[in-house]
Amino acid sequence: MIIQRVVLNSRPGKNGVPVAENFRLEQSTIADTIQVGQVRVRTLYLSVDPYMRCRMNEDTGSDYLLPWQLSEVADGGGIGVVEESKQDNLAKGDIVTSFNWPWQTVAILDGSLLQKLDPQLVSGRLSYYLGAAGITGLTALLGIKEKGHVAVGANQTMVVSGAAGACGSLAGQVGRLEGCSRVVGIAGTDEKCSILVQEMGFDAAINYKKGDVAKQLRELCPGGVDVYFDNVGGDISDTVISQMNQNSHIILCGQISQYNKDVPYPPPLPPDIEKIRKERNITRERFLVLNYMDKQEASVLQLCQWIQEGKLKVRETVVEGLANIGAAFQSMMNGGNIGKQIVSVSK
Repeated sequence: MIIQRVVLNSRPGKNGVPVAENFRLEQSTIADTIQVGQVRVRTLYLSVDPYMRCRMNEDTGSDYLLPWQLSEVADGGGIGVVEESKQDNLAKGDIVTSFNWPWQTVAILDGSLLQKLDPQLVSGRLSYYLGAAGITGLTALLGIKEKGHVAVGANQTMVVSGAAGACGSLAGQVGRLEGCSRVVGIAGTDEKCSILVQEMGFDAAINYKKGDVAKQLRELCPGGVDVYFDNVGGDISDTVISQMNQNSHIILCGQISQYNKDVPYPPPLPPDIEKIRKERNITRERFLVLNYMDKQEASVLQLCQWIQEGKLKVRETVVEGLANIGAAFQSMMNGGNIGKQIVSVSK
């Protein structure tokens, strides 16, 4: 069977900025028949995420991420429909997902590694399972629950950097739902800041490209910062940490400002900021959602309930066509999107 697939065409270099040309669309073939335990799936949606930048390097800098290989098919979060099955618990027409879905139109996969999805939980919006009701939503919810130490009635202020991104836009809303009394976002355009406040229920938002961030933060968080959901690292995070309270908590989700730099993950803080962190007993522990998969089922049900009740607002940027996944990746890494970046491969 002839299929289309996307492979890693070139590496941007550890300090390089990824471009669409780092990926290549090509024709390939898969077997016409499947073996016992296998399923043939047609790809519906693929997820494009910042962590994938690490996979473009020969060394990902992480013990849980494998690098993509040159001229080999890329992979990541994906959703598809079963077209043929020789796996006992999967049938033709089932909707399934995997963290390691190949970037190709049709694939033959090990059925035991696929998770069956219930379209009704997301009212048929299957792409939500790659975002708000998937690993992105789980990262926001479990990050806050496990590392944020948020308590109802504790009058806590949360700050979210990268707040208009896939995870940040959910994290601020989840922080409020879990009990934070004030939520402030940091984003890169006035449009993003407006959406955070008017659609997502943030109390305020700061455009870090305009004005003095530290001054605005002091004005918007007069009682200091109790919980910081850190999606970006770098200078913005240093500014936030310097205004955090005693015994406060950093949820170390991502470091997108550092992804194109040859530094360890998580990157060490500058000496003056690390001094503040230690003096104020601010926790800053690496958070990896995959370590909490025993809580996945209950957490997904909670996220789906909030979505259906209208308490969790979802924004997606959907790009049509496998051929455009490289451009979608470049746009996402340049901060051009609001919410989750999804590629629609087939209907």
